[in-house]
Amino acid sequence: MSGQTATAGNGLLERARWASRAFARYDRATVDRIVAAVARTAADNATRYAEWAVRETGFGVAEHKALKNVACSTGLAEAYAGHDYVSPRTDAAEKIMSIPRPAGVVFALTPSTNPVATVYFKIILSLMTRNAIIISPHPMAKECCSDAARTLAEAAVAAGAPDGVVQVIEEPELPLVEAMMASPLVDVVVATGGTPVVRAAYRSGNPALGVGPGNVPVLVDRSADLESAARLIVDSKSFDNSILCTNESVLIAEDAVADRLVSLMRGAHLLSGPDRDRVRDALFPGGTFDTRFVGKDATWIAERAGVRVPPGTRVLLAPIDLAVPEEPLAHEKLCPVLGLLRVPSARSGIDAARAVLRITGAGHSAAIHSTDPRTIMEFGAAVPVLRISVNAGNSLGSSGVHTNLPISMTIGTGYVGGSSAGANLQPGDLVDWTRVAYHVDAPFGDFAGLDPWSPPDGPVPRYPEPSNARRTSAAAPGMPSGDPGAGPSGTGSSGTAQDTLRDEIRRLILEELASLVRS
Repeated sequence: MSGQTATAGNGLLERARWASRAFARYDRATVDRIVAAVARTAADNATRYAEWAVRETGFGVAEHKALKNVACSTGLAEAYAGHDYVSPRTDAAEKIMSIPRPAGVVFALTPSTNPVATVYFKIILSLMTRNAIIISPHPMAKECCSDAARTLAEAAVAAGAPDGVVQVIEEPELPLVEAMMASPLVDVVVATGGTPVVRAAYRSGNPALGVGPGNVPVLVDRSADLESAARLIVDSKSFDNSILCTNESVLIAEDAVADRLVSLMRGAHLLSGPDRDRVRDALFPGGTFDTRFVGKDATWIAERAGVRVPPGTRVLLAPIDLAVPEEPLAHEKLCPVLGLLRVPSARSGIDAARAVLRITGAGHSAAIHSTDPRTIMEFGAAVPVLRISVNAGNSLGSSGVHTNLPISMTIGTGYVGGSSAGANLQPGDLVDWTRVAYHVDAPFGDFAGLDPWSPPDGPVPRYPEPSNARRTSAAAPGMPSGDPGAGPSGTGSSGTAQDTLRDEIRRLILEELASLVRS
Protein backbone atom coordinates (compact mmCIF):
# COMPACT_ATOMS: atom_id res chain seq x y z
CA MET A 1 0.00 0.00 0.00
CA SER A 2 1.43 3.41 -0.98
CA GLY A 3 2.05 6.17 1.54
CA GLN A 4 -0.49 8.33 -0.31
CA THR A 5 -3.15 5.62 0.03
CA ALA A 6 -2.36 5.19 3.73
CA THR A 7 -2.64 8.94 4.27
CA ALA A 8 -6.04 9.05 2.55
CA GLY A 9 -7.42 6.22 4.65
CA ASN A 10 -5.97 7.60 7.85
CA GLY A 11 -7.55 10.95 7.12
CA LEU A 12 -11.00 9.41 6.92
CA LEU A 13 -10.45 7.44 10.12
CA GLU A 14 -9.10 10.38 12.12
CA ARG A 15 -12.04 12.51 11.04
CA ALA A 16 -14.50 9.73 11.90
CA ARG A 17 -12.90 9.28 15.32
CA TRP A 18 -13.26 12.99 16.03
CA ALA A 19 -16.90 12.95 14.91
CA SER A 20 -17.74 9.83 16.94
CA ARG A 21 -16.40 11.37 20.14
CA ALA A 22 -18.44 14.52 19.65
CA PHE A 23 -21.59 12.63 18.56
CA ALA A 24 -21.45 10.25 21.55
CA ARG A 25 -22.45 13.15 23.83
CA TYR A 26 -25.59 14.18 21.93
CA ASP A 27 -28.98 13.92 23.61
CA ARG A 28 -31.91 11.90 22.29
CA ALA A 29 -33.92 14.83 20.88
CA THR A 30 -30.99 15.96 18.74
CA VAL A 31 -30.27 12.43 17.55
CA ASP A 32 -33.93 11.90 16.62
CA ARG A 33 -33.92 15.16 14.65
CA ILE A 34 -30.81 14.14 12.73
CA VAL A 35 -32.18 10.67 11.94
CA ALA A 36 -35.50 12.08 10.74
CA ALA A 37 -33.79 14.62 8.47
CA VAL A 38 -31.46 12.02 6.95
CA ALA A 39 -34.30 9.53 6.43
CA ARG A 40 -36.40 12.16 4.63
CA THR A 41 -33.50 13.09 2.38
CA ALA A 42 -32.85 9.43 1.59
CA ALA A 43 -36.50 8.77 0.73
CA ASP A 44 -36.69 11.90 -1.43
CA ASN A 45 -33.79 10.51 -3.49
CA ALA A 46 -34.92 6.88 -3.47
CA THR A 47 -35.98 6.71 -7.12
CA ARG A 48 -33.00 8.69 -8.42
CA TYR A 49 -30.51 6.39 -6.73
CA ALA A 50 -32.45 3.26 -7.69
CA GLU A 51 -32.22 4.21 -11.36
CA TRP A 52 -28.56 5.14 -10.95
CA ALA A 53 -27.78 1.78 -9.32
CA VAL A 54 -29.35 -0.15 -12.20
CA ARG A 55 -27.44 1.93 -14.77
CA GLU A 56 -24.13 1.50 -12.99
CA THR A 57 -24.33 -2.19 -12.04
CA GLY A 58 -26.70 -3.59 -14.68
CA PHE A 59 -28.51 -5.45 -11.87
CA GLY A 60 -32.16 -5.53 -10.91
CA VAL A 61 -35.27 -3.42 -11.43
CA ALA A 62 -35.24 0.32 -10.63
CA GLU A 63 -38.84 0.34 -9.38
CA HIS A 64 -38.09 -2.44 -6.91
CA LYS A 65 -34.83 -0.87 -5.78
CA ALA A 66 -36.73 2.35 -5.08
CA LEU A 67 -39.09 0.42 -2.80
CA LYS A 68 -36.11 -1.00 -0.90
CA ASN A 69 -34.58 2.47 -0.63
CA VAL A 70 -37.76 3.82 0.93
CA ALA A 71 -38.02 0.83 3.27
CA CYS A 72 -34.43 1.47 4.40
CA SER A 73 -34.96 5.19 4.96
CA THR A 74 -38.30 6.52 6.21
CA GLY A 75 -39.54 2.94 6.63
CA LEU A 76 -36.60 2.18 8.91
CA ALA A 77 -37.03 5.42 10.86
CA GLU A 78 -40.72 4.71 11.38
CA ALA A 79 -40.06 1.12 12.44
CA TYR A 80 -37.79 2.32 15.24
CA ALA A 81 -39.75 5.42 16.21
CA GLY A 82 -39.98 5.40 19.97
CA HIS A 83 -36.91 3.19 20.38
CA ASP A 84 -34.24 4.86 22.45
CA TYR A 85 -30.55 3.99 22.09
CA VAL A 86 -29.37 7.23 23.72
CA SER A 87 -30.96 7.71 27.14
CA PRO A 88 -29.90 5.87 30.29
CA ARG A 89 -32.34 3.23 31.55
CA THR A 90 -33.10 2.32 35.13
CA ASP A 91 -34.47 -0.87 36.65
CA ALA A 92 -35.35 -0.08 40.27
CA ALA A 93 -36.35 -3.69 41.01
CA GLU A 94 -32.93 -5.01 39.94
CA LYS A 95 -31.12 -1.86 41.15
CA ILE A 96 -29.33 -1.44 37.84
CA MET A 97 -28.84 1.66 35.73
CA SER A 98 -27.77 1.10 32.10
CA ILE A 99 -25.90 3.77 30.15
CA PRO A 100 -25.59 3.39 26.35
CA ARG A 101 -22.16 3.51 24.74
CA PRO A 102 -21.92 3.78 20.95
CA ALA A 103 -19.47 1.47 19.19
CA GLY A 104 -17.59 4.51 17.86
CA VAL A 105 -16.36 4.21 14.26
CA VAL A 106 -18.28 1.78 12.06
CA PHE A 107 -16.54 0.57 8.91
CA ALA A 108 -19.29 -0.65 6.57
CA LEU A 109 -18.76 -2.76 3.46
CA THR A 110 -21.71 -2.64 1.06
CA PRO A 111 -22.55 -4.93 -1.89
CA SER A 112 -23.20 -4.34 -5.57
CA THR A 113 -26.50 -6.24 -5.48
CA ASN A 114 -28.35 -3.99 -3.01
CA PRO A 115 -26.03 -1.01 -3.07
CA VAL A 116 -27.92 2.13 -2.09
CA ALA A 117 -30.45 0.38 0.16
CA THR A 118 -27.56 -1.03 2.19
CA VAL A 119 -25.83 2.36 2.31
CA TYR A 120 -29.07 3.94 3.58
CA PHE A 121 -29.62 1.14 6.07
CA LYS A 122 -26.17 1.21 7.65
CA ILE A 123 -25.95 5.00 7.80
CA ILE A 124 -29.32 5.37 9.51
CA LEU A 125 -28.59 2.60 12.01
CA SER A 126 -25.28 4.26 12.84
CA LEU A 127 -26.92 7.65 13.34
CA MET A 128 -29.64 6.16 15.56
CA THR A 129 -26.90 4.88 17.87
CA ARG A 130 -24.59 7.96 17.68
CA ASN A 131 -21.84 6.25 15.72
CA ALA A 132 -19.67 7.64 12.96
CA ILE A 133 -19.62 5.52 9.81
CA ILE A 134 -17.32 5.09 6.83
CA ILE A 135 -18.93 3.44 3.81
CA SER A 136 -16.76 1.19 1.66
CA PRO A 137 -18.87 0.57 -1.46
CA HIS A 138 -18.45 -2.31 -3.87
CA PRO A 139 -16.34 -1.09 -6.82
CA MET A 140 -19.17 -1.95 -9.25
CA ALA A 141 -21.50 0.46 -7.42
CA LYS A 142 -19.06 3.06 -6.13
CA GLU A 143 -20.51 6.03 -8.00
CA CYS A 144 -24.13 5.75 -6.87
CA CYS A 145 -23.11 4.71 -3.35
CA SER A 146 -20.57 7.51 -2.98
CA ASP A 147 -23.08 10.11 -4.10
CA ALA A 148 -25.76 8.69 -1.79
CA ALA A 149 -23.40 8.71 1.18
CA ARG A 150 -22.36 12.29 0.48
CA THR A 151 -25.99 13.38 0.19
CA LEU A 152 -26.88 11.78 3.51
CA ALA A 153 -23.73 13.20 5.13
CA GLU A 154 -24.74 16.70 4.09
CA ALA A 155 -28.24 16.17 5.47
CA ALA A 156 -26.83 14.90 8.77
CA VAL A 157 -24.49 17.87 9.23
CA ALA A 158 -27.23 20.32 8.23
CA ALA A 159 -29.43 18.78 10.95
CA GLY A 160 -26.70 19.24 13.57
CA ALA A 161 -24.47 16.16 13.34
CA PRO A 162 -20.69 16.57 13.67
CA ASP A 163 -18.71 17.02 10.49
CA GLY A 164 -17.37 13.62 9.38
CA VAL A 165 -20.06 11.50 11.03
CA VAL A 166 -20.79 9.98 7.59
CA GLN A 167 -17.97 9.44 5.08
CA VAL A 168 -17.31 7.27 2.06
CA ILE A 169 -14.26 5.80 0.33
CA GLU A 170 -14.46 7.29 -3.14
CA GLU A 171 -12.03 4.79 -4.68
CA PRO A 172 -12.38 1.49 -2.77
CA GLU A 173 -9.09 -0.17 -3.65
CA LEU A 174 -8.41 -3.50 -1.93
CA PRO A 175 -5.17 -2.53 -0.09
CA LEU A 176 -6.86 0.59 1.31
CA VAL A 177 -9.99 -1.28 2.40
CA GLU A 178 -7.99 -4.07 4.06
CA ALA A 179 -5.78 -1.59 5.91
CA MET A 180 -8.74 0.44 7.13
CA MET A 181 -10.61 -2.66 8.30
CA ALA A 182 -7.57 -3.59 10.38
CA SER A 183 -6.97 -0.11 11.75
CA PRO A 184 -7.09 0.39 15.53
CA LEU A 185 -9.20 3.47 14.80
CA VAL A 186 -12.09 1.23 13.65
CA ASP A 187 -14.38 -0.11 16.38
CA VAL A 188 -16.53 -2.51 14.37
CA VAL A 189 -16.64 -3.78 10.79
CA VAL A 190 -20.11 -4.46 9.35
CA ALA A 191 -19.73 -6.56 6.22
CA THR A 192 -22.47 -7.25 3.69
CA GLY A 193 -21.32 -9.06 0.57
CA GLY A 194 -19.89 -12.31 -0.66
CA THR A 195 -18.12 -14.89 1.48
CA PRO A 196 -14.58 -13.54 0.73
CA VAL A 197 -15.62 -10.07 1.92
CA VAL A 198 -17.09 -11.41 5.14
CA ARG A 199 -14.07 -13.62 5.84
CA ALA A 200 -11.75 -10.66 5.29
CA ALA A 201 -13.77 -8.69 7.84
CA TYR A 202 -13.41 -11.47 10.41
CA ARG A 203 -9.67 -11.68 9.74
CA SER A 204 -9.20 -7.95 10.24
CA GLY A 205 -8.57 -8.27 13.97
CA ASN A 206 -11.40 -5.84 14.77
CA PRO A 207 -14.86 -6.81 16.00
CA ALA A 208 -16.91 -7.72 12.93
CA LEU A 209 -20.55 -8.37 12.11
CA GLY A 210 -20.72 -10.39 8.91
CA VAL A 211 -23.25 -12.55 7.11
CA GLY A 212 -23.19 -15.67 4.98
CA PRO A 213 -24.73 -16.60 1.62
CA GLY A 214 -28.35 -17.61 1.16
CA ASN A 215 -29.87 -20.54 -0.73
CA VAL A 216 -33.49 -20.41 0.29
CA PRO A 217 -35.67 -23.53 0.16
CA VAL A 218 -39.42 -22.91 0.08
CA LEU A 219 -41.81 -25.75 0.94
CA VAL A 220 -45.44 -25.82 -0.25
CA ASP A 221 -47.46 -28.58 1.41
CA ARG A 222 -50.93 -29.93 0.61
CA SER A 223 -52.59 -27.68 3.21
CA ALA A 224 -51.34 -24.43 1.64
CA ASP A 225 -53.51 -21.77 0.02
CA LEU A 226 -52.16 -22.55 -3.43
CA GLU A 227 -53.34 -19.41 -5.21
CA SER A 228 -51.72 -17.21 -2.58
CA ALA A 229 -48.55 -19.32 -2.48
CA ALA A 230 -48.20 -19.26 -6.28
CA ARG A 231 -48.59 -15.48 -6.45
CA LEU A 232 -46.28 -14.74 -3.54
CA ILE A 233 -43.50 -17.03 -4.76
CA VAL A 234 -43.52 -15.59 -8.29
CA ASP A 235 -43.62 -12.01 -6.97
CA SER A 236 -40.79 -12.74 -4.54
CA LYS A 237 -38.57 -14.61 -7.00
CA SER A 238 -38.94 -11.88 -9.61
CA PHE A 239 -38.57 -8.96 -7.16
CA ASP A 240 -35.60 -6.88 -8.26
CA ASN A 241 -34.77 -9.78 -10.59
CA SER A 242 -34.01 -11.99 -7.58
CA ILE A 243 -31.04 -9.93 -6.44
CA LEU A 244 -31.75 -10.21 -2.72
CA CYS A 245 -30.00 -13.08 -0.93
CA THR A 246 -33.38 -13.84 0.68
CA ASN A 247 -34.97 -14.81 -2.66
CA GLU A 248 -36.33 -18.35 -3.04
CA SER A 249 -33.81 -20.71 -4.63
CA VAL A 250 -35.51 -24.14 -4.71
CA LEU A 251 -39.27 -24.68 -4.65
CA ILE A 252 -40.16 -27.95 -2.89
CA ALA A 253 -43.74 -28.98 -3.63
CA GLU A 254 -45.74 -31.90 -2.31
CA ASP A 255 -46.73 -34.19 -5.18
CA ALA A 256 -50.42 -33.97 -4.29
CA VAL A 257 -50.51 -30.23 -5.09
CA ALA A 258 -47.45 -29.67 -7.32
CA ASP A 259 -49.26 -29.65 -10.70
CA ARG A 260 -51.97 -27.33 -9.43
CA LEU A 261 -49.38 -25.02 -7.85
CA VAL A 262 -47.37 -24.75 -11.07
CA SER A 263 -50.50 -24.03 -13.11
CA LEU A 264 -51.30 -21.12 -10.77
CA MET A 265 -47.84 -19.56 -10.99
CA ARG A 266 -48.71 -16.84 -13.49
CA GLY A 267 -45.60 -15.33 -14.98
CA ALA A 268 -43.57 -18.49 -14.32
CA HIS A 269 -42.56 -20.69 -17.25
CA LEU A 270 -41.99 -24.41 -16.60
CA LEU A 271 -38.93 -25.49 -18.56
CA SER A 272 -38.90 -28.81 -20.42
CA GLY A 273 -36.00 -31.17 -19.76
CA PRO A 274 -33.92 -30.00 -22.75
CA ASP A 275 -34.65 -26.32 -22.04
CA ARG A 276 -33.80 -26.83 -18.38
CA ASP A 277 -30.44 -28.24 -19.46
CA ARG A 278 -29.79 -25.24 -21.73
CA VAL A 279 -30.53 -22.81 -18.90
CA ARG A 280 -28.36 -24.82 -16.49
CA ASP A 281 -25.47 -24.84 -18.95
CA ALA A 282 -25.78 -21.11 -19.52
CA LEU A 283 -25.96 -20.21 -15.83
CA PHE A 284 -23.34 -22.67 -14.62
CA PRO A 285 -20.66 -23.13 -17.29
CA GLY A 286 -18.19 -25.60 -15.86
CA GLY A 287 -20.36 -25.91 -12.75
CA THR A 288 -19.75 -22.36 -11.51
CA PHE A 289 -22.40 -19.62 -11.57
CA ASP A 290 -21.78 -17.03 -14.30
CA THR A 291 -22.13 -13.60 -12.67
CA ARG A 292 -23.24 -12.07 -15.97
CA PHE A 293 -26.70 -13.42 -15.11
CA VAL A 294 -26.94 -11.73 -11.70
CA GLY A 295 -30.02 -9.53 -11.54
CA LYS A 296 -31.05 -10.07 -15.16
CA ASP A 297 -34.69 -10.73 -16.04
CA ALA A 298 -36.11 -14.10 -17.06
CA THR A 299 -36.59 -13.31 -20.75
CA TRP A 300 -33.00 -12.03 -21.05
CA ILE A 301 -31.72 -15.24 -19.45
CA ALA A 302 -33.90 -17.42 -21.69
CA GLU A 303 -32.69 -15.62 -24.79
CA ARG A 304 -29.04 -16.11 -23.83
CA ALA A 305 -29.72 -19.78 -23.17
CA GLY A 306 -31.46 -20.27 -26.52
CA VAL A 307 -34.85 -20.96 -24.94
CA ARG A 308 -38.16 -19.53 -26.15
CA VAL A 309 -40.56 -18.35 -23.43
CA PRO A 310 -43.92 -16.54 -23.54
CA PRO A 311 -43.96 -12.72 -23.33
CA GLY A 312 -44.24 -11.51 -19.77
CA THR A 313 -42.31 -14.43 -18.27
CA ARG A 314 -40.90 -13.36 -14.92
CA VAL A 315 -39.57 -16.64 -13.52
CA LEU A 316 -38.04 -19.74 -15.10
CA LEU A 317 -39.05 -22.96 -13.29
CA ALA A 318 -36.34 -25.57 -13.61
CA PRO A 319 -37.30 -29.13 -12.52
CA ILE A 320 -34.60 -31.06 -10.66
CA ASP A 321 -34.56 -34.63 -9.35
CA LEU A 322 -32.38 -34.28 -6.25
CA ALA A 323 -31.05 -31.55 -3.99
CA VAL A 324 -27.40 -32.54 -4.15
CA PRO A 325 -24.18 -30.52 -4.63
CA GLU A 326 -23.72 -32.04 -8.10
CA GLU A 327 -26.96 -30.35 -9.25
CA PRO A 328 -26.06 -26.72 -10.05
CA LEU A 329 -29.71 -25.63 -9.97
CA ALA A 330 -29.86 -26.59 -6.28
CA HIS A 331 -27.30 -23.86 -5.52
CA GLU A 332 -27.93 -20.14 -4.88
CA LYS A 333 -29.04 -18.25 -7.99
CA LEU A 334 -29.23 -14.45 -7.81
CA CYS A 335 -31.51 -14.36 -10.84
CA PRO A 336 -35.14 -15.40 -11.50
CA VAL A 337 -34.43 -19.09 -12.09
CA LEU A 338 -36.17 -21.28 -9.52
CA GLY A 339 -35.36 -24.95 -9.01
CA LEU A 340 -38.47 -27.18 -8.70
CA LEU A 341 -38.32 -30.37 -6.66
CA ARG A 342 -41.36 -32.63 -6.13
CA VAL A 343 -41.62 -34.68 -2.93
CA PRO A 344 -44.13 -37.31 -1.78
CA SER A 345 -44.88 -35.74 1.61
CA ALA A 346 -44.30 -32.72 3.82
CA ARG A 347 -41.85 -34.79 5.88
CA SER A 348 -39.87 -35.53 2.71
CA GLY A 349 -40.05 -31.82 1.88
CA ILE A 350 -38.46 -30.92 5.20
CA ASP A 351 -35.64 -33.38 4.48
CA ALA A 352 -35.21 -31.85 1.04
CA ALA A 353 -35.01 -28.35 2.52
CA ARG A 354 -32.27 -29.54 4.85
CA ALA A 355 -30.44 -31.01 1.85
CA VAL A 356 -30.60 -27.67 0.01
CA LEU A 357 -29.08 -25.92 3.00
CA ARG A 358 -26.29 -28.50 3.31
CA ILE A 359 -25.16 -27.32 -0.12
CA THR A 360 -25.00 -23.70 1.03
CA GLY A 361 -27.10 -21.19 2.93
CA ALA A 362 -27.05 -22.69 6.43
CA GLY A 363 -28.22 -20.20 9.03
CA HIS A 364 -29.72 -17.81 6.48
CA SER A 365 -33.43 -18.23 5.75
CA ALA A 366 -36.18 -20.49 4.45
CA ALA A 367 -39.89 -20.25 3.69
CA ILE A 368 -42.98 -22.41 4.00
CA HIS A 369 -46.52 -22.12 2.68
CA SER A 370 -48.81 -24.17 4.89
CA THR A 371 -51.83 -23.88 7.18
CA ASP A 372 -50.81 -26.84 9.33
CA PRO A 373 -49.20 -25.62 12.60
CA ARG A 374 -47.59 -29.02 13.21
CA THR A 375 -45.83 -29.00 9.83
CA ILE A 376 -44.76 -25.39 10.30
CA MET A 377 -43.29 -26.16 13.71
CA GLU A 378 -41.52 -29.29 12.45
CA PHE A 379 -40.10 -27.28 9.55
CA GLY A 380 -38.89 -24.55 11.91
CA ALA A 381 -37.29 -27.04 14.28
CA ALA A 382 -35.60 -29.14 11.60
CA VAL A 383 -34.34 -26.62 9.04
CA PRO A 384 -31.00 -25.03 10.12
CA VAL A 385 -31.81 -21.37 9.50
CA LEU A 386 -32.51 -18.43 11.80
CA ARG A 387 -35.52 -16.92 10.03
CA ILE A 388 -38.44 -18.55 8.26
CA SER A 389 -41.19 -16.75 6.35
CA VAL A 390 -44.62 -18.34 6.67
CA ASN A 391 -47.13 -17.72 3.88
CA ALA A 392 -45.05 -14.79 2.65
CA GLY A 393 -42.61 -14.17 -0.16
CA ASN A 394 -39.18 -14.66 1.36
CA SER A 395 -37.39 -11.85 -0.48
CA LEU A 396 -39.24 -9.25 1.57
CA GLY A 397 -40.31 -11.63 4.35
CA SER A 398 -36.95 -12.53 5.87
CA SER A 399 -35.67 -8.99 5.28
CA GLY A 400 -38.50 -7.69 7.47
CA VAL A 401 -40.42 -5.64 4.91
CA HIS A 402 -43.46 -7.96 4.70
CA THR A 403 -43.11 -9.50 8.18
CA ASN A 404 -42.50 -8.09 11.65
CA LEU A 405 -38.86 -9.12 11.63
CA PRO A 406 -36.46 -6.16 11.84
CA ILE A 407 -36.10 -4.42 8.46
CA SER A 408 -32.58 -5.24 7.38
CA MET A 409 -30.22 -5.50 4.43
CA THR A 410 -27.76 -7.49 6.56
CA ILE A 411 -28.96 -10.98 7.47
CA GLY A 412 -27.01 -12.71 10.24
CA THR A 413 -26.55 -16.47 9.89
CA GLY A 414 -25.42 -17.18 13.46
CA TYR A 415 -23.23 -20.02 14.63
CA VAL A 416 -24.65 -22.53 12.16
CA GLY A 417 -23.69 -20.20 9.31
CA GLY A 418 -20.32 -19.17 10.72
CA SER A 419 -21.43 -15.64 11.61
CA SER A 420 -21.12 -13.62 14.80
CA ALA A 421 -24.56 -12.14 14.10
CA GLY A 422 -27.62 -14.35 14.42
CA ALA A 423 -30.44 -11.91 13.73
CA ASN A 424 -31.29 -9.25 11.20
CA LEU A 425 -28.86 -6.40 11.89
CA GLN A 426 -30.58 -3.72 13.97
CA PRO A 427 -29.58 -0.60 15.91
CA GLY A 428 -28.98 -2.47 19.15
CA ASP A 429 -26.08 -4.29 17.49
CA LEU A 430 -24.11 -1.03 17.29
CA VAL A 431 -24.34 0.03 20.93
CA ASP A 432 -23.10 -1.42 24.22
CA TRP A 433 -24.55 -0.74 27.65
CA THR A 434 -22.62 0.05 30.80
CA ARG A 435 -24.43 -1.61 33.73
CA VAL A 436 -24.24 0.37 36.96
CA ALA A 437 -25.29 -2.19 39.58
CA TYR A 438 -26.01 -1.47 43.23
CA HIS A 439 -25.35 -3.84 46.10
CA VAL A 440 -28.47 -5.94 46.57
CA ASP A 441 -29.05 -4.46 50.04
CA ALA A 442 -28.23 -0.86 49.15
CA PRO A 443 -30.98 1.68 48.40
CA PHE A 444 -31.28 2.48 44.70
CA GLY A 445 -30.65 6.07 43.62
CA ASP A 446 -33.26 8.44 42.22
CA PHE A 447 -32.15 9.17 38.65
CA ALA A 448 -35.38 10.82 37.52
CA GLY A 449 -34.72 13.78 35.23
CA LEU A 450 -31.00 13.12 34.98
CA ASP A 451 -29.26 12.76 31.62
CA PRO A 452 -25.48 12.75 31.01
CA TRP A 453 -25.98 13.94 27.43
CA SER A 454 -26.97 17.35 26.12
CA PRO A 455 -27.63 19.09 22.80
CA PRO A 456 -24.63 20.75 21.15
CA ASP A 457 -23.81 24.13 22.66
CA GLY A 458 -24.17 26.38 19.64
CA PRO A 459 -23.25 25.56 16.03
CA VAL A 460 -21.43 22.29 15.57
CA PRO A 461 -17.78 22.97 14.66
CA ARG A 462 -16.25 21.70 11.48
CA TYR A 463 -13.53 19.11 11.65
CA PRO A 464 -10.49 21.13 12.82
CA GLU A 465 -7.98 20.19 10.14
CA PRO A 466 -7.16 17.47 7.64
CA SER A 467 -5.04 14.75 9.19
CA ASN A 468 -2.13 15.35 6.84
CA ALA A 469 -1.88 19.02 7.80
CA ARG A 470 0.47 20.20 10.52
CA ARG A 471 -1.20 19.68 13.89
CA THR A 472 -1.26 22.43 16.49
CA SER A 473 -2.21 22.38 20.12
CA ALA A 474 -5.37 24.38 19.43
CA ALA A 475 -8.57 22.61 20.36
CA ALA A 476 -11.56 22.49 18.07
CA PRO A 477 -13.77 25.59 18.24
CA GLY A 478 -16.22 25.17 21.07
CA MET A 479 -14.30 22.19 22.50
CA PRO A 480 -12.04 22.57 25.56
CA SER A 481 -8.54 21.13 25.36
CA GLY A 482 -8.49 17.50 26.42
CA ASP A 483 -12.18 17.02 25.55
CA PRO A 484 -13.04 13.74 23.77
CA GLY A 485 -13.87 15.80 20.70
CA ALA A 486 -10.93 18.14 21.06
CA GLY A 487 -9.06 17.21 17.93
CA PRO A 488 -8.38 14.62 15.30
CA SER A 489 -6.11 12.52 17.49
CA GLY A 490 -7.51 13.33 20.90
CA THR A 491 -4.07 14.53 22.08
CA GLY A 492 -2.81 17.74 23.56
CA SER A 493 0.08 19.82 22.28
CA SER A 494 2.95 18.13 20.52
CA GLY A 495 5.94 19.19 18.50
CA THR A 496 6.20 18.82 14.78
CA ALA A 497 8.84 16.11 15.11
CA GLN A 498 6.62 14.09 17.43
CA ASP A 499 3.68 14.48 15.05
CA THR A 500 5.77 13.29 12.14
CA LEU A 501 7.06 10.31 14.10
CA ARG A 502 3.53 9.36 15.21
CA ASP A 503 2.28 9.51 11.60
CA GLU A 504 5.16 7.33 10.41
CA ILE A 505 4.59 4.74 13.14
CA ARG A 506 0.88 4.65 12.35
CA ARG A 507 1.62 4.20 8.64
CA LEU A 508 3.96 1.30 9.31
CA ILE A 509 1.45 -0.39 11.63
CA LEU A 510 -1.30 -0.10 9.02
CA GLU A 511 0.94 -1.54 6.33
CA GLU A 512 1.88 -4.44 8.60
CA LEU A 513 -1.78 -5.15 9.39
CA ALA A 514 -2.66 -5.02 5.71
CA SER A 515 0.04 -7.57 4.88
CA LEU A 516 -1.29 -9.87 7.58
CA VAL A 517 -4.80 -9.63 6.17
CA ARG A 518 -3.57 -10.43 2.67
CA SER A 519 -1.63 -13.44 3.93
